[in-house]
Amino acid sequence: MPNTPPPSPDAVTVPRLDIRNVSKHYGRHPAVQNVSLRVAPGETVAFLGPNGAGKTTTLKMIAGLLLADEGDILVDGRSVFSDPLAARQNMGYIPDRPFVYERLTGREFLAFIADLYELDPGAALTEAERWLGKLGLGAFLDERIEQYSHGMKQRLVMAAALFRKPSLLCIDEPMVGLDPHGAKLVKDLFREAAATGAGLLLSTHSLSVAEQVCDRAVILHRGRILAEGTVDDLRGRAGLATGALEDVFLALTDVDDAPVGAR
Repeated sequence: MPNTPPPSPDAVTVPRLDIRNVSKHYGRHPAVQNVSLRVAPGETVAFLGPNGAGKTTTLKMIAGLLLADEGDILVDGRSVFSDPLAARQNMGYIPDRPFVYERLTGREFLAFIADLYELDPGAALTEAERWLGKLGLGAFLDERIEQYSHGMKQRLVMAAALFRKPSLLCIDEPMVGLDPHGAKLVKDLFREAAATGAGLLLSTHSLSVAEQVCDRAVILHRGRILAEGTVDDLRGRAGLATGALEDVFLALTDVDDAPVGAR
């Protein structure tokens, strides 16, 4: 994981993301239980866990797509639940599946996003085109989105989040559908966003990507945070002297079917 220097005493101390004791149930099923998590300015945090651990549910609550049963979520100090417009203004959410209006062109879609956030159309589109160029979509700006491949749609959604320069990016499985070149490009852009002071919460099953890009990792298991820290911290928690993040993850999540909270 990248070796990020500690913030200076003068650095802004308000977290980009502050999840406070959040719980969510689907009927009697506890999807997320008493989760607390912070992402600092300039920090990239890997959000890991087996299928069904509650990662996507948590990301959807951060994005305001689901309401929590308990707790609160703050973006730059603004509550997603009680002050949603202010919180979402500073947030970019990239889902695992790109949902776009396929009858629009790439340019029209980005203009629509700029209008939603009440951005200056000219400046916003100039910035959007810059990101599309970085993502290799500049030549397809005036093509209808229905003609894009899955990977192109995913990159368009990323451009729609990045061009607004949000202070928080929440990303769910960003590498799905991307070829190796596109995956490397996206990793570089995430590093660039973090270097400008944005906080990133990255949910991924690609543990090698998490290890390359993220400063620390949070492992969610059965709706609870099982462990968090740098790879070295997690190795100690797993009782391993050496090993990649994949080895650590497998050791920590290799538990039996005991009730949640028994370990």
